[in-house]
Amino acid sequence: MAYWLFKSEPDVWGWDAQVAKGDAGEEWDGVRNYQARNNMRAMKRGDKGFFYHSRSGLEIVGIVEVCAEAHPDSTTDDARWECVDIKALRPFTTPVTLEAIKAEPRLADMVLVNNSRLSVQPVSAAEWALICQMGDTAP
Repeated sequence: MAYWLFKSEPDVWGWDAQVAKGDAGEEWDGVRNYQARNNMRAMKRGDKGFFYHSRSGLEIVGIVEVCAEAHPDSTTDDARWECVDIKALRPFTTPVTLEAIKAEPRLADMVLVNNSRLSVQPVSAAEWALICQMGDTAP
């Protein structure tokens, strides 16, 4: 299993909207960055991800699961763009802020710290475990 981080502006698509989609999940569409797209192409059903509120909040608020592997993005006719579907699993007991992540020396190499603009990014198993611990949330 691999781990990921999905960034979304909460006023555009927030955690509550994701939860409302239930087990069917929702396309993680609209991504127009090749590196983020390639990350989605690498995902497998059952991979887990952090749901991160960007712009406002700047915090990890929940855990999602990939429920459909890469397929054409329904928001464009351009075949270059693909997306996965994700479903909400559980909220974080305590959201983990970007400030807290940057203050933790063991997370200094995390993509979120070093390439904060990338909307879909990998998370190592060690980062996953530590952030779940920081958020008092079962991995």
